Amino acid sequence: MLCITWLLSGTAIAQKKTNVIFILTDDLGYGDIGVFNQLQRKSKGLPCELTPNIDAMAKAGVRFTQQYANAPVCAPSRASLLTGVNQGNASVRDNQFDKQLEENYNVANVLKAAGYNTVAIGKWGLQGIKETGPDWPAHPLKRGFDKYYGYMRHNDGHEHYPFEGIYSGKKEVWDDDREVSSGLSKCYTADLWTAAAKKWITDHANGKDSGKPFFMYLAYDTPHAVIELPTEAYPTGGGLKGGLQWLGTSGHMINTASGTPDSYIYPAFANATYDDDQNPATPEVPWPDTYKRYATAVQRIDAAVGDIRQLLQDLHIAGNTLIIFTSDNGPSIESYLPASFVPNHPTFFGSYGPFDGIKRDCWEGGLRMPTVAIWPKQIKAGTIVNTPSMLSDWPATFADVAHLPAPARFDGVSLLPSLSGVGKQEKGMVYVEYFEGGHTPTFKEFEASRRGKLRKQMQAIRMDSLVGVRYDIQSSADDFEIYNVLEDPKETVNLAKLPAYAAIQTAMKDKVLQVRRPDAEAPRPYDNDAIPAVSDAKNITPGLLWKYYEGVFPWVSKPGNLKVSQNGISTDFSVKNKHNGLIMYKGYIRIPADGKYTFTFSAKDKAYVRLHEATLIDADFGYQPGEKRTRSVNLKAGLHPVSIYFSVGTSGSGFKFSCTAEDGTEILKPKNLYH
Repeated sequence: MLCITWLLSGTAIAQKKTNVIFILTDDLGYGDIGVFNQLQRKSKGLPCELTPNIDAMAKAGVRFTQQYANAPVCAPSRASLLTGVNQGNASVRDNQFDKQLEENYNVANVLKAAGYNTVAIGKWGLQGIKETGPDWPAHPLKRGFDKYYGYMRHNDGHEHYPFEGIYSGKKEVWDDDREVSSGLSKCYTADLWTAAAKKWITDHANGKDSGKPFFMYLAYDTPHAVIELPTEAYPTGGGLKGGLQWLGTSGHMINTASGTPDSYIYPAFANATYDDDQNPATPEVPWPDTYKRYATAVQRIDAAVGDIRQLLQDLHIAGNTLIIFTSDNGPSIESYLPASFVPNHPTFFGSYGPFDGIKRDCWEGGLRMPTVAIWPKQIKAGTIVNTPSMLSDWPATFADVAHLPAPARFDGVSLLPSLSGVGKQEKGMVYVEYFEGGHTPTFKEFEASRRGKLRKQMQAIRMDSLVGVRYDIQSSADDFEIYNVLEDPKETVNLAKLPAYAAIQTAMKDKVLQVRRPDAEAPRPYDNDAIPAVSDAKNITPGLLWKYYEGVFPWVSKPGNLKVSQNGISTDFSVKNKHNGLIMYKGYIRIPADGKYTFTFSAKDKAYVRLHEATLIDADFGYQPGEKRTRSVNLKAGLHPVSIYFSVGTSGSGFKFSCTAEDGTEILKPKNLYH
């Protein structure tokens, strides 16, 4: 448990901190939301879903048009969201469902250190593979959350009636360390999580911690997997007295646990028809039941968003609460319904929006997320953010909102300037890697060249308006397909075929080796390839730049907006006369020849080291004084950027940092350090 006081040059921050509610849906596509696609479909008379509450939230707040999931499937996407690292540095990758979230800094324990009460409700799936609870190694209560209520296992989230287990058997719901599904008769999980969230917010507002800010991670398991229906209509009204309510009685836990499970279709969809043959001369036909179900599931989440927003109004805390709504990956093709139902093709509603690709694809449709946020008095109504970003940017953003420097471990950048319109938005990194054995669907709506395309090892990287994508990677020499996704969001014109893009091709191939570190549990064909040196280092001079930031920090931090106390140039990592502060060294290491190099760090205090954008050595969370940490890397000859973040304590002790070639030659000598 973290218990840290943060002081910056003796100045205490007294400003009241903002509550944060992060609403994450499961397999909801970019195109499933009105303002992103459904309103356009409605204007054309096409089948459409209804999301008036989310649309209203976007109108009153901000819409992110180019935010990406960290992976096109839930487990790695959600893990990267929580830990603030992209898939190049992540511990949970590929289809590693139920793998434990690593014990390190994450959004929950960072905000807890800032004085927040923290709660996770809904789907977790990152507890550590173990068939019985409650002693999972990565239970939310062991990862910075004060309270947890929901589905612990990934697979449980495939069923939305835990007590009845209509389509896939009974499931377990955990209230902290107690399994409570026996009292959840007729509880549709989207309703259950919403009611639990409302109860927690209300209790917090009326309890002893009402003066403390809170962070809520509200993670729905719908509309993904089996497309089940609610028991009855969404209760009228909303907020404190209306909408969904927690009753707390076994068998009647919430106020919608009184209808018939898997029965209610939203009236606007019950008798909906469409032009199935695109011939206006023939009669329209009814929507297939599968799509009535899907639209109802999405509408149910939309109603919950409106209900929660009304509750905040009723409790007079809406003005000081930041709400984010988004999804974990692109739309799914699965329905988990009996064979008598038509398949769940996301073509019916254009759930992937103006893109190609679905869940498990690294095309835009599998990665582009329908993200909206609202923060009264801080976000200008109707704001549209077109800057590329990722879900892993949110932890750094929330640290900024809480007036804390982000841990150096976080790959993400703060999106606060984009939200508030104040300050300059730092450029972030959009990078995805993923393995999946299937194929892109053969939908006629997709480009012919990618219908049925074999996935396997995949990567996607964005450089300004250009996205590079490659499938079935055999080696790092494989070419990327390159698309200008601003002008060509459907990725129809492969610019890689043009000679003018040869330099971009090389830059992408280099960058995807520079931004990541291998993970033995998610092997890639390029794991052992030598990392290329940079080619754009101009007018370099000897020594590393260093900056010293005075203060006592809760972790090895990114400097962010911290005020520089001293700065200079160093060749010996000296920290003389430096106490209680952060020192950042930045520059280049000149590697004399291609080969394998071993980096070693040890100190009394803590540090975080990056080579290019990849984690090299993490000597922060759980680091013991004097412990030696080592990593070997294959490098090409030339200049390699290095960033060293060192948190010097009261002793003013320095650190030992070395880099040796295979023959034992020490590389970190003055002649090899530049800026």
